[in-house]
Amino acid sequence: MMSTPWADDVLANADLVLPMPLSPQRLAFRGYNQAWELARQLSPDKADVQLLLRTRDTPSQHLLPRHERLANVVGAFAVEPLRAAQLRGKRVVLVDDVMTSGASLHSAARVLRQAGAAHISALVLARTDPLAS
Repeated sequence: MMSTPWADDVLANADLVLPMPLSPQRLAFRGYNQAWELARQLSPDKADVQLLLRTRDTPSQHLLPRHERLANVVGAFAVEPLRAAQLRGKRVVLVDDVMTSGASLHSAARVLRQAGAAHISALVLARTDPLAS
């Protein structure tokens, strides 16, 4: 991920590096959040696993058509209410392992923007074929 030409600059300028959260059910099934593992390796001092929350479990995105993916993640993310003020005016990097359509990243970014984040970027480890999604 660090070999991406602009990753160093984005991470250096970020105030917060947030992993895409998993629902408690998915976290229990997997035993770990792969996006959190990536985020804390990319920027241990800025990574925060408790600021962006998954509010509900959603079906896996990879088998859904694009229009269903977008609907699937509406309302699936929230900012920790007691910490929302920490986002005001901040530069945030969202980290995820795989991006398919971008629906989850887009939905999470919308929540962060509504909480006052000034700039939101995303770093992903892998991208599925956009023509297949």
